[in-house]
Amino acid sequence: VNAAQPAPCIGVLALQGAFTAHEDALRSLHVTTRQVRTPADLTQVAALVMPGGESTTMARLLETSQMFDELSARISAGMPVFGTCAGMILLAKEVLDGRTDQRSFGAIDIGVRRNGYGRQVDSFETDVEVSGLDRPFHAVFIRAPKVVTTGTAVEVLATHDGVPVLARQGHIMVASFHPEITADARLHQMFLQHNGFTTEHRSTSTERG
Repeated sequence: VNAAQPAPCIGVLALQGAFTAHEDALRSLHVTTRQVRTPADLTQVAALVMPGGESTTMARLLETSQMFDELSARISAGMPVFGTCAGMILLAKEVLDGRTDQRSFGAIDIGVRRNGYGRQVDSFETDVEVSGLDRPFHAVFIRAPKVVTTGTAVEVLATHDGVPVLARQGHIMVASFHPEITADARLHQMFLQHNGFTTEHRSTSTERG
């Protein structure tokens, strides 16, 4: 874990998906946020959150906005990234049922299956025990990817029915669920603090609801 850095600007990939909810979660921790849509935006942030959405669409938008290669270089250089749902798919080393032309960053040594928990109608919510947190986290799964393989360097932080649903490898953290649509910013805080960023959590009474 790095030494704390003052007032970081945390980017939220804003090409598609639930990026505003991630911004709300980050702002509840008193960090500065920036929506990232261009390579120029990417140069202004110290870390990045990649939201849920549709992974093939997001990959294509990363290409057309000329950000894919730039982001890949930043990840390789050590920029912390937190990917949720589609973000997890894009960061995975292997996408078992992805399109043949779909690119991923290969930033965390996991294999995932898109929509591994079923379609939209199969969405569900459950509490999961998260390593390092003192109480369970309410996890919302919506067309969630399922982790089917993990490399030895991957730290599994939470499971559901024995399957990893929250994992970390170095500066990369991924979740198969949507932490941003609850009023609980503890996973965003965990991501930031693990990577050396200071956060200030507001009291429960002022959390977004």
